[in-house]
Amino acid sequence: MTMPNERFYAVRNAREFLVELMDPKKTPRVPKEIRLKAYYAIKHFPGEYYMEEARKLAPSVFGETELEVDSA
Repeated sequence: MTMPNERFYAVRNAREFLVELMDPKKTPRVPKEIRLKAYYAIKHFPGEYYMEEARKLAPSVFGETELEVDSA
């Protein structure tokens, strides 16, 4: 069973993976078509701000915010 905070970090890690996939210095020998697909996938991917907003609006889906976890 996936926990909400695991789901949050999975989306964040997927975004980081796509960013690295587009960088030839970090991921050499990746075909241009794959880099292009990564670019199109990340084009509308939620960034850090929107992931934190999603966490606030849907804690049961993406977990509690860091501040809420710390104060508990």
